[in-house]
Amino acid sequence: MTNNSVTTEKILNSPSDYSLQLNRWLLKPIGAWPASTSTSRCDRIISFIIVSLCYGLILFTVVPCIFHLVLEDESTYIKLKTLGPFSHWVVGFINYTNLLLRRKDIRYCISHMQTDWKAATRPEDLRVMMKYAKIGRFIAAFCAAFMQSGVLVYCMVTVSTTQTITIGNQTKVIHMLPCAVYKNLIPIHASPTYEIVLAVQLVSGLIVNSCAVGAVSIGAVFAAHARGQLTILMTWIKEFVNRPKDEKNNLEFNKIGEIVEYHLKVLSFVAGIENVMTEFCFIELQKSKLEISMLGYYIVTDWANDDVQSAITFFIIMVSLSFNIFILCYIGDIITEQCKKIGDVVYATNWYYLPNKDMLNLILIISRSNSMIKVTAGKMTHMCINTFGDVMKTTFAYLNLLRQVT
Repeated sequence: MTNNSVTTEKILNSPSDYSLQLNRWLLKPIGAWPASTSTSRCDRIISFIIVSLCYGLILFTVVPCIFHLVLEDESTYIKLKTLGPFSHWVVGFINYTNLLLRRKDIRYCISHMQTDWKAATRPEDLRVMMKYAKIGRFIAAFCAAFMQSGVLVYCMVTVSTTQTITIGNQTKVIHMLPCAVYKNLIPIHASPTYEIVLAVQLVSGLIVNSCAVGAVSIGAVFAAHARGQLTILMTWIKEFVNRPKDEKNNLEFNKIGEIVEYHLKVLSFVAGIENVMTEFCFIELQKSKLEISMLGYYIVTDWANDDVQSAITFFIIMVSLSFNIFILCYIGDIITEQCKKIGDVVYATNWYYLPNKDMLNLILIISRSNSMIKVTAGKMTHMCINTFGDVMKTTFAYLNLLRQVT
């Protein structure tokens, strides 16, 4: 009996594990994957060590760059070129902290998904859930590949670029680093030091990229699951309204209470998505306005200087950042539209053939659907396609300002 229950539980958990697998691969190596009640003490200690190590690597990259920006006497163009990678690491540090602080909310959404998979018994419902699980998994994989490859290309191009520096009476040619460091603090012209700093920056860059990609991908997976649940709810409503008139006890959907309870569960899950994503969306909005405008400035100046390789590299990164913010805005738009669509589906059915009691119950669903459900950025800005357009317009305004100032 025990073996059968364990086997059944493993089978039921496998679809949710399938949809969340890529997110776990991205967040667990950096210690940001939320622990469950079954997580052992040893695993918690290992996670704490990983988090401390990740913070140390990021700070080792950020702090020398701060000294470089403040103390080095360089032109405005060079300062701006340094500010771009520096802002990427700083925002990654903030995103990493936000992921760690939101582990409880992420765990709530994960547990909700696992419960939904266990509760689904009808084959048609499972097919719908699996369809949207594949969509969420595809978006997660695409975001990870796109963002990581773009930053990797930038690091390779930067490392292959040389720079001439003067130390005392000697002039040396050294390879550049992805993120600049203050040379009086860390002597990167020395042979082992440069390799160590480069390795640390590559690893820390992988960490901050994983934070951004992990947050976007987990939001995409949660949103895809919510859309699947809302699609199932619409099917339930149609089956309830269109059931045969002479059928006193419909097999599964004769009780409107089941539909209302399911609707409230989905709305609770959407509220969990909002709690997970609101701070991250706010950070990404501000980051996109800054970094995309600066990347556009780099592209224009490098193209004018016939540095086509750097211009193409910056263009790839700009497209990946634009794609990330588009996905976040699209997630918010889809959730809002699908939650509102529940009321439209109820109204579009043959509700006027139902008994008066059932009609009154359906009015409750329509009334609840009329309440605007939003995924926001910092509880202020609604994440939707219009917001993405506003971000792009603001970005080009910043780009024009940079060109005028420099």
